[in-house]
Amino acid sequence: MTLEMAAANALLSSVKSRLHADQASICEQFLVDGDAVRLLHDRCRLIDAVLCEVWRELGLPASLALVAVGGYGRGELYPASDVDLLILLPEPVGSALTAQLERLVCLLWDVGLETGHSVRTLEECLEQAADNVTVQTSMIEARLLAGSASLFHEFSSLVDANVDAESFFQTKRIEQEDRHQRFGETPYSLEANCKEGPGGLRDLQLILWITQAAGYGKCWKDLEQRGFITDDEEQLLESAEGFLRTLRTRLHLLAGRREDRLLFEYQTALAEQLGFTATAARRSSELLMQRYYRTAKTVMQISTILLQNIGAALLPSPDQAPQAINERFQHTHDFLDVTHEEVFSETPAAILEAFLLLQQDAGLHGLTARAQRALWRARTLIDDDFRHDPCNRARFLELFQQGTRLTETLRRMNQLGVLGRYLPGFGRIVGQMQHDLFHVYTVDQHILQVMRRLRRFTMEEFAHEYPLCSRLISDFGNPCVLYIAALFHDIAKGRGGDHSELGAIDARRFCDEHGLAAEETELIVWLVRQHLVMSRIAQKEDIADPGVVARFATTVGNERRLVALYLLTVADLRGTSPKVWNAWKGQLLEQLFTATRRSLRSSEAPAMADGIVTQRQLEARRLMRYLALPEAVHERLWEQVDTVYFLRQSADEIAWHARALHDHVHPEKPLVKARLSPLGAGLEVMIYSHDETDLFVRMAGFFSRAGYSIVDAKIHTTRDGYALDTFIVLDVAERGGRREMISYIEHELSERLCGRSPPDLPASGRVSRQVRHFPLQPSVSIQPVVTLEADETGKLFVLTVVAADRPGLLFVIATQLAAHHANLHTAKIATLGERVEDTFLISGSHLEESAGRVKLETDLLKQLQS
Repeated sequence: MTLEMAAANALLSSVKSRLHADQASICEQFLVDGDAVRLLHDRCRLIDAVLCEVWRELGLPASLALVAVGGYGRGELYPASDVDLLILLPEPVGSALTAQLERLVCLLWDVGLETGHSVRTLEECLEQAADNVTVQTSMIEARLLAGSASLFHEFSSLVDANVDAESFFQTKRIEQEDRHQRFGETPYSLEANCKEGPGGLRDLQLILWITQAAGYGKCWKDLEQRGFITDDEEQLLESAEGFLRTLRTRLHLLAGRREDRLLFEYQTALAEQLGFTATAARRSSELLMQRYYRTAKTVMQISTILLQNIGAALLPSPDQAPQAINERFQHTHDFLDVTHEEVFSETPAAILEAFLLLQQDAGLHGLTARAQRALWRARTLIDDDFRHDPCNRARFLELFQQGTRLTETLRRMNQLGVLGRYLPGFGRIVGQMQHDLFHVYTVDQHILQVMRRLRRFTMEEFAHEYPLCSRLISDFGNPCVLYIAALFHDIAKGRGGDHSELGAIDARRFCDEHGLAAEETELIVWLVRQHLVMSRIAQKEDIADPGVVARFATTVGNERRLVALYLLTVADLRGTSPKVWNAWKGQLLEQLFTATRRSLRSSEAPAMADGIVTQRQLEARRLMRYLALPEAVHERLWEQVDTVYFLRQSADEIAWHARALHDHVHPEKPLVKARLSPLGAGLEVMIYSHDETDLFVRMAGFFSRAGYSIVDAKIHTTRDGYALDTFIVLDVAERGGRREMISYIEHELSERLCGRSPPDLPASGRVSRQVRHFPLQPSVSIQPVVTLEADETGKLFVLTVVAADRPGLLFVIATQLAAHHANLHTAKIATLGERVEDTFLISGSHLEESAGRVKLETDLLKQLQS
């Protein structure tokens, strides 16, 4: 080994051990005092010392300069951040110097530093900066570490001279807009990115890059002294930045790598480290995320004001005299402005007037920075006296009575903190996330999403999306009651207790205080109290059963309530999560709505079972005649089925079954027929085969393997011992090509039933990370039920299973039913995001004893928990 190599190895060993020990010490100190700024600066100082020592020991030419850029350049080095370096050259590099620089880079990696480096001359730096705003941004924050001070000074002067502040501002704004779009333009993601997401650290850094490029300052205090922000805003920004820094630092340490997403697996640990304690109603992680969302909201609000002010300074608009609207407001460059800074302190009622003016004037594109700041500061003027003022109550109600821009107005009110001040109940749920496995928005954002859906029902351009909803709401009259019901339907989330009942109390108080008519008040309160009922019945009960429809019609009482509840239910489901809504659920709701409306409009008493059977048989025979089938085509099937069959199946399904069995020339062989579902979603599959205990198990395994989920099942056993089962299945991956899959299902499933092969095991897959880290305790219950079927089939029971979704879940349930010799009659499979709520109508002699039901519950629960 040469002396040079020995020296290099000694340097490597010395620096590496010191770097490791000192970094561990810095992190340990942070865990004691929680001072993120100290950690960031201490890490920079440590890395500075290491780099300078290595630079010096390698004997690099004095004419070069080693420069820190990016986050490292501004003195912020998070635990897992890259060390960004620029090696400045006075002239293009030669072969000897190239070898030295390669040794430097290799040594830094061997030491354990993850470096991002570039080697450039001054000319190359300017060329790169001109072509790439990211490179230009990193150079703005450059800091000399070692080497030629004169070369670095020349570099800094050239960078400053070549920055076009106006162009830089516009480019960074576009960059911010693009970045926000990648995150759905909302900070309210379940696993928010605390660096890149809207309202995250990057938004704060972007402002300071722009102000530094424009020469306005390098810190929040500089901007406050120049009048861009107020003292209060400076303090809010300092606080928000401190929280986000602490959060990101802890996240890096917890993950042991560079991770800026608040992933589910870290949220609980972060919450505990930051002192959040779970309550009876809310997880500690939910409290942490609420703090994060509110911080991000503050960052977005103040940065919007600040960037408008900076833009006005850099790119002043042409002189144009404001147009007076009244003594309080004026029209300035298509934005609403206040006539003076103290408008709201002098006239607090003008707070709501500002939003009403924005609603009424389509020519106003928003608020000026001055008006936004004034509203932001004035939000604390909304107190009990303000809320009790009859004029303010009338004006708030007037917002809901306008024909346009309601959702936009309420979003702006929420962003500025006005909505939560006027409705304290709403203020409590701002930024409140629920890890219930199906909501993907915070409660306040979900409510505004529901409002948005209701508004879209009223717009002609969206009539093709919601044809029935659009027709219903156009005939409903004033939709104001729907908007107010939407505002209150989830307002009591997180308080503990039944949020529907608590929300109804809040809604009644609001209606009474705001002078709504008694009829409107009762409808709003009823909607809030019952807003979950229609969805539950449509997805969990047999809506083909006239008894179910009759009971729901009794609950609803009249057609106006039915229409209102249907509209609110559709909007609620569609505003919960993209995963919760699908065409099948839409058809279930529409089917229940149509059947209930028919029941309400009928002047006669609900038909008894015999009458319903006769009606369906007549309609089925009419359909068969329409298809030019022989008159006696139905006789073979109808002789073998009981009354229950006609009560459960629609006339269309009865005719389809009769036709398929009439054409079945080998009755001893299983028959499988599939078609596009008449309800418009998925496929409908009919199976006719010798009845077997594990038949449902086989169906669950086959459809899972084929990439389909069973959402509805109707199971019948004929008098001669055959199973006549009908399934509605949906393509899990929404691959399209439903017609092509019909032949595949008919052939493959027939082959499996003929061959008596063992049941297909369900498709394997991963449990979602949300389920892994926020597990849902499964529940199983079996309750007796009395229906029209009881006389012929024996006692029936409703099995309800609530659990986190996972691959093969239905197969597990089916296997347990088979093992306990439970006869399945119907199945309703409801998947709400990552949560399933399945309902099965079952029977069995051993279930009539409580011990048999308890055994099935216990065994099934054990399987669900495994």
